[in-house]
Amino acid sequence: MISIIHTGPYGVNTLIVPLAGPYVFVTDPACCSLCGDEHAVTSYLNSHSLIPLAFVLTHGHYDHIAGISVMKKAWPDVPLLIHENDRERIGPASLDFQEQDLAQAGLSMISDAYKNLPDCDACLKDGQNLFDAVKDSGCNCLPQDNELHEALKNWQVIWTPGHTMGCICLYNKITNELISGDTIFYGAWGRTDLKGGSEELMINSLRKIHEIIPLTAKVYPGHDYCGFELKEFFG
Repeated sequence: MISIIHTGPYGVNTLIVPLAGPYVFVTDPACCSLCGDEHAVTSYLNSHSLIPLAFVLTHGHYDHIAGISVMKKAWPDVPLLIHENDRERIGPASLDFQEQDLAQAGLSMISDAYKNLPDCDACLKDGQNLFDAVKDSGCNCLPQDNELHEALKNWQVIWTPGHTMGCICLYNKITNELISGDTIFYGAWGRTDLKGGSEELMINSLRKIHEIIPLTAKVYPGHDYCGFELKEFFG
């Protein structure tokens, strides 16, 4: 079962996604000292004896990435993954980019959390599975375990631009679960009026999801209510 921890300035749904045995991957860690929840994810993983194998960003907005320095400090060998079109939103040179969005949201007081952000270890691509993404990173955190490898292969990257140019969803056809980031929420879709957003691309991405994902899929968005079926979104 996917576990949810609310982190960061807007209570992002940071997801702890089970794979096999103690192994998991983590999406959108937004925990940081300036938000008062720096240890929320690391404490949860350690207290449950869980081992992360990847930190996956559904996109690069500030409210989803504030914790990547915390996570990479705790597990430096675990790869940080983001779509290539949002790569500029993280890394050491990304502060100017993030400060613009923070100022627009009235959150300039937490800009220190975005200084010297780690760069990604590999860029995600449409149709790729997480096993290949972790292998592409060159990180040495992947044990020789066929069950674990298959569990990672079951998670497929779906590129869904619209909220940003590098937004992704992740879908597991075995568990019929969709991690939708800020593309789909319960009763809404992600805003498209911020830098890198596009209403036209969002509509195309929603059409793509409708065409390839079963309406019975259980949806885990980046904010608010999780666990609804996709048919509740499309009606």
